[in-house]
Amino acid sequence: MDLEHRKHWRVDQWAAYLTAQNMPVMARSKAALAVLEADQTNTISARDLADLANGDPFLCLCLLRQAESRRSTRLGHETTTPLAAAMQIGTKGFRELLLASPETDDSLGGLAACEGRAAVAGRLAAAWSTARADISPDELVMAALLCEMGELLLWHFAPELPQAAQDALASGEAQRSAEAQALRCGFKFKDLTLKCAEIWSLPQIIVQLIRGHDNTRANIARICVDTARHLAAGGDNPALPDDLADAKLLMPGASLPWLVAWMTEVPEQSREALVAKAEAALEHKRKQLAADLARSDGH
Repeated sequence: MDLEHRKHWRVDQWAAYLTAQNMPVMARSKAALAVLEADQTNTISARDLADLANGDPFLCLCLLRQAESRRSTRLGHETTTPLAAAMQIGTKGFRELLLASPETDDSLGGLAACEGRAAVAGRLAAAWSTARADISPDELVMAALLCEMGELLLWHFAPELPQAAQDALASGEAQRSAEAQALRCGFKFKDLTLKCAEIWSLPQIIVQLIRGHDNTRANIARICVDTARHLAAGGDNPALPDDLADAKLLMPGASLPWLVAWMTEVPEQSREALVAKAEAALEHKRKQLAADLARSDGH
């Protein structure tokens, strides 16, 4: 398709184009399946297949869409976790889906970095959600994995767009990722993710979690995604203390050192300082919340 023509597209056009394409998977997922099949000592379980999907946001999306397309409306509930999706389509269906999918180009640095952020977000969601005894941690993991899907699909099908946004950040033309995306591409990649989710009719609970602000669970998913993005910029990223403070407010039973312990990207020798900064950020946020509440009561 003519690149000059696509330069004028916005969210709706890109979402329509991307959702019409054959979705890829990471090459390593096919290799991992081959390893599982080569092990004659164990029967491949639905959990094994779900674990593959948890390590590949592209495959996670393909699996969810395939399961939902097969789900009878008489079942009365949507497929909202990789495990449920794997059980829905079965080992044979999973294998056919994976092997028939094209592979992403792992040599693309931008794609690899974006996919890595999604994986970190999923890992944080799995760990941090235990602090609230979440009713379905796997839903939070799936939402965290899929939250970057708009950008991931652009890296695969139209890398010139996310590259332009990265260039705007690198040059100082924009200070934040969302600002750079809107400036260079005309839309935010999060909005593209949500538009694609709408076209695909993804489960509403997953869309709500991806949106990231409707309730406590959605806010936790959003913070995991934000933290993963900030970690990708380095363990000393100045936004991390605020991320931790926000996480602590949502998960009162979790200590700041415990939250930091799951952030393996932060060197151990730097974690104590990060906790101290997070404590200061938390105190500031608590005072701000108290002041806001006092103003509200005053009215």
